[in-house]
Amino acid sequence: MSVSVAANSEWVRYEQPSDDVLLNFWLQQVQLRLRRELAWCWYQRTGRGDPQLGVLPEGDDPLHEGAHWSFTLPRRAWFFDTDTLARQLSLQIDLPEPEPATTVVPGSFTWVCARLRLSAAERFVQALAIAHRLDSALGPVCASCMNDLTRPFPTLSLAQRLWDEPDSIVAVASAVHPLFQRGLLQWQRDAGLDWLQPLEPGRLVVEALVGRSAQLPIGLQLLTADTGETVPAAPLWQARLRLAGDSARLIPFSGGPDADFEAWAARLALIAGRPVAAVAASTLGELGVVALGTWAWLHGVDLLLPGSAVDALLTDLPRGLPVRWYLPISDAAHSPLLGRDLATPPFEVPVADFHRRHDLLEQGLGQSGRQMAATVEECARRFRLPEHAVTRLARELAGQPGLTPALLIAACRAEGGGELQQLTQRVTPRFRVDDLVLPGEQRVQFDELRKAARTLTEVHYRWGTAKAWNEGGLAVLFHGPPGTGKTMAAEALADDLDLEMYRIDLSQVISKYIGETEKNLRRIFDAADASDCVLFFDEADAIFGKRTEVKDAHDRYANIEVSYLLERMERFKGVAILASNRRKDLDEAFLRRLRYSLAFPIPDAEQRELIWRNGFPAVVDTVDLDFRFLARQFPFSGGHIKSVIFNSCLQAAAEPQGEPAAGRVGRPSMGQVLLQVKRELQKLDRSCDAEQFGPYMDQLPVQRAGGRP
Repeated sequence: MSVSVAANSEWVRYEQPSDDVLLNFWLQQVQLRLRRELAWCWYQRTGRGDPQLGVLPEGDDPLHEGAHWSFTLPRRAWFFDTDTLARQLSLQIDLPEPEPATTVVPGSFTWVCARLRLSAAERFVQALAIAHRLDSALGPVCASCMNDLTRPFPTLSLAQRLWDEPDSIVAVASAVHPLFQRGLLQWQRDAGLDWLQPLEPGRLVVEALVGRSAQLPIGLQLLTADTGETVPAAPLWQARLRLAGDSARLIPFSGGPDADFEAWAARLALIAGRPVAAVAASTLGELGVVALGTWAWLHGVDLLLPGSAVDALLTDLPRGLPVRWYLPISDAAHSPLLGRDLATPPFEVPVADFHRRHDLLEQGLGQSGRQMAATVEECARRFRLPEHAVTRLARELAGQPGLTPALLIAACRAEGGGELQQLTQRVTPRFRVDDLVLPGEQRVQFDELRKAARTLTEVHYRWGTAKAWNEGGLAVLFHGPPGTGKTMAAEALADDLDLEMYRIDLSQVISKYIGETEKNLRRIFDAADASDCVLFFDEADAIFGKRTEVKDAHDRYANIEVSYLLERMERFKGVAILASNRRKDLDEAFLRRLRYSLAFPIPDAEQRELIWRNGFPAVVDTVDLDFRFLARQFPFSGGHIKSVIFNSCLQAAAEPQGEPAAGRVGRPSMGQVLLQVKRELQKLDRSCDAEQFGPYMDQLPVQRAGGRP
């Protein structure tokens, strides 16, 4: 659409922007009335008629003009009857409104006029706002008509000037008017509704009313539902989803991090009989709640908002828009804040269970899934992904050449990872099961733990223990003195089970503020529930200590934290390993909930000899070392032995040494190792008399003056 103020027979050049006959009529009304107002401005400000040279009249004193507005109305009417150009324009303006098309397109200008029962004045105001968005050249024309070059946009004040019955525009000047309530026109909330503020329809509104919005806006995704799951209490929700007249409806979604809000919003949309589109957080921030709601109303679509939209809805939710808003919430308390007449009770979003995930994977992978039946079953248990993630992953991998069980597991792990790495420290296992040196009884228990972790899928879902045990995983306690191999065993177990391992950083979890520790742990467990992993709690007694007698609020909340942890540990579906140097300090109720408890004692002489022999790198020549003597003479734990070995290698690399055997890079001497043994004893504040070094006492480097041995 374009405007011309040229002086010729075609004093209004007009191109129809839409197939909507009614919209085209009112856009032409805007053109005609603006052109007639320009003719009046020429006469009022210069005393002469419109020269029709394609130029705008110069401005006049706006205060003088405004003060005499009511007195000029009869003179305007006289001018419109006597001026040739104004009279021609008036004849065009007085033409009757055309009959709308028989078939009205939902969301069109004609549909809005009928739905809101807009009067002629109200239709004109909306058309005036649309015309400015369609043709930026109207800006100077509006400014000239208002005698204010600082306002190159339409306003309610301008609409009142252009309309033959100015009092009819007063009804529009209200924030509760349907044009504003439905978001068809926007206003500045901070300043309130102002006669001189811009009449601003959003971009999405203009595109819909003109009929140019064939595609979804960027950041919106239309959701489709399958028939794989039925909605719990569907008849009840059919009643709850009913829109109350012209009011909005808020459906809070309550669910964990692995809940598939999109799939269940689509299923509820089937019951409601209207499609639903998911809104990206970035799009919500760019367009705002009102603009999105207006677009949804015009297109007959409901919206699934991101969980971050709670605050925006609390302040900006347009109650006058009959749209269903699906909103994931983290706390059911958010629902009453939005009004009992607006929000339904929270919909508890079911999580896709093992059987559902298994079916989606198997069906999506097709022949490949049937060939890897055991791996598909294992992935369905270990990776508790939302339905849409499972479906998308299976679609991407279906028919993939070279698809292997390892690749399928890696793809599932990548799909479910992310947030846990932000809350914990990821550990790359350095050890394998063969590296462990454990007493016979402890080795048997450790092997039992490995077998139990490998058979969880079969026992839970083939034998049927999942229901009774809530699909629980394994909670294990590793306890013993420092350096006895608790962390090493945890890493070896994670490597053996092909599970990712995460260490819980107590400094990031424990808080002096009441309730914060519980909140931090809840985030960790919620993130870890998405896929199987090994959660490693070092110094677990700091978190899982005994509950104390309640003396103040801090004691009460500390006990609540322990009770909460006991409950979450039972529900955790992966492998949780708690390492503690003080088993007696752990809460007894917690110990009863553990599946296994492995003691890591100080190794005996035979085990220490194995640690000594296996501790040196394979490329180091250890022919000069008496491992049996070192093991029997010094009752170190495995951690202290490794410390001695590492320090010995460092010193041997810096000092002259014997010629190593072919293929070896270093050859530490017995004296160098014994010196580091002495340093370790001193570090532990233990006795290190010369007699302890027996026949090798003479090989200890002698400390000379100047500090060099």
